[in-house]
Amino acid sequence: MSAVDFLAQEKIWFDKTRYDEAERRFYERMNGPSQPTQDVGANTILQDIARARENIQKSLAGSTSSTSAADQGELVSRIKSLELENQSLHKVVDDLRAALSKLECRVAVLEKSPVAVTPAPAPSVPYTNGTTVQKTSAPVKQDDDDDDDDIDLFGSDEDEEAEKLKEQRLKEYAEKKAKKPTIIAKSSILLDVKPWDDETDMVKLEECVRSVQTDGLLWGTSKLVPVGYGIKKLQIACVVEDDKVGTDLLEEEITKFEDYVQSVDVAAFNKI
Repeated sequence: MSAVDFLAQEKIWFDKTRYDEAERRFYERMNGPSQPTQDVGANTILQDIARARENIQKSLAGSTSSTSAADQGELVSRIKSLELENQSLHKVVDDLRAALSKLECRVAVLEKSPVAVTPAPAPSVPYTNGTTVQKTSAPVKQDDDDDDDDIDLFGSDEDEEAEKLKEQRLKEYAEKKAKKPTIIAKSSILLDVKPWDDETDMVKLEECVRSVQTDGLLWGTSKLVPVGYGIKKLQIACVVEDDKVGTDLLEEEITKFEDYVQSVDVAAFNKI
């Protein structure tokens, strides 16, 4: 069976769209155009909206009328209170003006009348016979030569005394400072003294190290610390005065023992 024969026997509606269009046109002709019905629906909606607006305006007009009456009452009461306050303020202003005019009159009278200068009464000195005699004050003599007061005839002596006092105090301070013991700066040093090999006599090595003696050097404890392969190093502590003994001096003196000492290292250095 070929494909054409198969399609011919198959029940397929190829012209369905044409039949649908014809059916739509038939119903439109029977029912008439749909545009007038839409206009009628729109008109009814517009009428409903207009009625709703009228109702809203009426309700607003009623509420505004009731509120306007209350507002008018409040306005009247406020106006009355303001009028009363205005009247009281006018009274206060009038009183202030009257007081100001009185003050101006007094000032004018005081400016016109001359000021009478009354002399101060002289103090009286009573006597035993009952009579009193006024005490006259003697005029104070003013020196014309004001420059004489500025001249200091003893200024040089005062300067010399001040210099002597200053020198004496400096001398006393120097003596007091010299009596105070001076603080000696010291340090604690830990040295690592390494031998040449494991056959080195460590006791002899320590004796050689401790034989180094100088002013400001004090040897402390010591111990043997294993290094490896049977070799041990001498770790010895000492206290030195910084101004007299340094690490360079110790290393130089200890390394002089070449038969026992290979090297000297500073393991720790702390200020005391």
